[in-house]
Amino acid sequence: MHKLVAGGEKYGTRGFGWVRRLRGMVLISLLAMPALVLAANGGGAMAEMPSLSQRMMMLAIQLGVILVAARIGSQIFEHFNLPGVLGELCIGILIGPSLLGGIPIPWSQTFSQGLFHVSPLLGSGTTPVSPELYGICTLASIVLLFMAGLETDLALLMRYAVVGGLVGVGGVVVSYGVGALLGMWLLPWIMEGNFGFFHPACIFLGVMSTATSISISARILSEKRKLDSPEGVTILVGAVLDDVLGIVILAIAMGVIGAGAAGGGGDFNWGYIGWIAVKSLGIWLGATIIGIIFSRQIGRVLKGAGSKAQIAILALGLALIVAGLFEEAQLAMIIGAYVLGLSLSRTDISQVIREHLHPIYLFMVPCFFVVMGMMVNVRQLCEPRILIFGLIYTAGAILAKIVGCGLPTLFCRFNLRGALRVGLGMVPRGEVALIVAGIGISRGLITQEVFGVAILMTLLTTLIPPPLMVMAFRSDASGLREGAPQPPEMPVLAYRFPTVEVTSLLLNHLFEQFRAEGFFVHMLDLKGETYQMRKEDMVINLNREPQTISFQCSDQEMPFVRTAMTEVVVEIEQTLKELQQPLDAHRVLAVPGTSDIRMARRTRLTKYITENTLIPELQGTTKIDVITELVRRLAEQGLVHDREEALAAVLQREEAMSTGLRHGFACPHARTTTVDNLVCAIGIKPDGIPFDSLDGEPTRFILLVLSPVGAVAPYMELMAAMRGVFDEEGRKALLACKTAPEMMSVITRRLG
Repeated sequence: MHKLVAGGEKYGTRGFGWVRRLRGMVLISLLAMPALVLAANGGGAMAEMPSLSQRMMMLAIQLGVILVAARIGSQIFEHFNLPGVLGELCIGILIGPSLLGGIPIPWSQTFSQGLFHVSPLLGSGTTPVSPELYGICTLASIVLLFMAGLETDLALLMRYAVVGGLVGVGGVVVSYGVGALLGMWLLPWIMEGNFGFFHPACIFLGVMSTATSISISARILSEKRKLDSPEGVTILVGAVLDDVLGIVILAIAMGVIGAGAAGGGGDFNWGYIGWIAVKSLGIWLGATIIGIIFSRQIGRVLKGAGSKAQIAILALGLALIVAGLFEEAQLAMIIGAYVLGLSLSRTDISQVIREHLHPIYLFMVPCFFVVMGMMVNVRQLCEPRILIFGLIYTAGAILAKIVGCGLPTLFCRFNLRGALRVGLGMVPRGEVALIVAGIGISRGLITQEVFGVAILMTLLTTLIPPPLMVMAFRSDASGLREGAPQPPEMPVLAYRFPTVEVTSLLLNHLFEQFRAEGFFVHMLDLKGETYQMRKEDMVINLNREPQTISFQCSDQEMPFVRTAMTEVVVEIEQTLKELQQPLDAHRVLAVPGTSDIRMARRTRLTKYITENTLIPELQGTTKIDVITELVRRLAEQGLVHDREEALAAVLQREEAMSTGLRHGFACPHARTTTVDNLVCAIGIKPDGIPFDSLDGEPTRFILLVLSPVGAVAPYMELMAAMRGVFDEEGRKALLACKTAPEMMSVITRRLG
């Protein structure tokens, strides 16, 4: 399972470090004031409608203020163990046009209405921020949802689809129903008109209450070490499905609203609405399925961009295009961004994209939350009717999640304690709710009052659940009923080494080995303790402790990991020989209770095996003889440039540590400049020869592999897969072969 890890480091003392950082931020703001004054004075003679260059000057100053203010708000809230995004949202309310941002600057005509003030929209209507700022906010929402899609764990989604699906569906259905019904009941208090269940404002109140902010719950689960618990996994999967279903409902809602508008307002053509709903769902579902099916092809195209940074930028460009196409199809842009992110989440470059887009994320996303806060009209929100509306709506949103998400777990072997934990974990709302609210107000589908209610609900549902979750998880009592099975865990393979220095040396060589195999290696935390290696559908998690390296992966990846560790230990053995400090590789690599399991991805490996490099009966009588015979066969086929050099490389590798394994199988191999691509030859010696094997038995099956130096090739993957070919059944079948075609048939059948 993908682990959520918290990065960062606290500087200074616990009591005063945050004060120093806050003081530094304030100092930066004060130093920027002279520039603001000069810019303001320079605008004294401006016309009422500023020019393009003047608007860009305003945008630069506003963005600078937003970024500094966002950091201040985030630091303050994080000091009190509250989410930083809430600080950004609250600081946005503070500097918005309804409070500090609306205070006129007397010496400036440019900012005569305040640093932030209500601006005309392009077209008609007004918005609390300038169109330029709202444009950046829109781009930020695309980046935010694209990154959310990239972080979605499809494997986890499928593994816990039943209970997570019930939780997600229950939460969405109940939350949407409660939100829309409360809108029908409460909206007449604050505005005139008839508000039915399908009124745009009611629809948006329903959609806004469905989304779950997983970041808040994940932080608490991580602190309590409950991420891998039944409740933790259920919350993670349910929250992902919640957001997915919320986006689907938003797509349908936009279609329904569009159908209602086309029908002339209050008269709904239900047939047309049904068609629009089906079309919206079909576009979303179709795009998602196509994206997932062709994700590898998309990944290969992106890899052709060159460097990792260029891959990330090209992926972002593709996300913007897909987002625009979804908007053109009368759906929201964030839906398209999420679909593309979800599609790329199963590729080996997903972490690459996330890492290299992180600076863009750090720039744009705080702007999004601050601008969302700036759009709140505090004066309207403080009116008693609207405030009561917001509190009732918030209470309904909290109860809807607890009931809608908690009750379904009772049918999946959870007890009441576990159901309450899951329900509380699903309560926090966040970025998706704010994005939906932003879409509603920008299109004129909800008013400032409703938008303020949405912000209040987001704030309260994020502040209230954390302490309740901490109390719910304070007890170590299980959330499952007695006799209920615990969720399965991925197997862990651990290696312990004699010193910290040896462990670090092995780790560096191991990463080089994985990169040479075409893996992307990612550091998941700033302390350098958790890593992830990805290549297409292979995912291997690594955790490093002072003297231990442990791997967490599926059974299919275990042979690959053991092969990689063997190769790394041999490399270290050769290095340490020069220092007269040999490493006992056999002792280090002894892992009791493990067994070789064939890897699933065999089909593409058959291209490295041909009948011309298969020898059903070797003539040699010693290890060196058969290795020489196999190298000669490769040279005769034109696969090796220099036979002697290739033979020397293999024999040097054998001197470091014998490649004789168990059950009569050996895999001599080497990296050499004498080959352009990975090549292999397979020979059988029915009577067997001594090969210094691990079990001392004679060796009958020899797989010789040569791989180019410095090139990406499935070197260890081929060896790990072929070890699965030579199991008991495969050995019997190969010993019965008399010709190379018969051998090829057996190997192909065993691989496929």
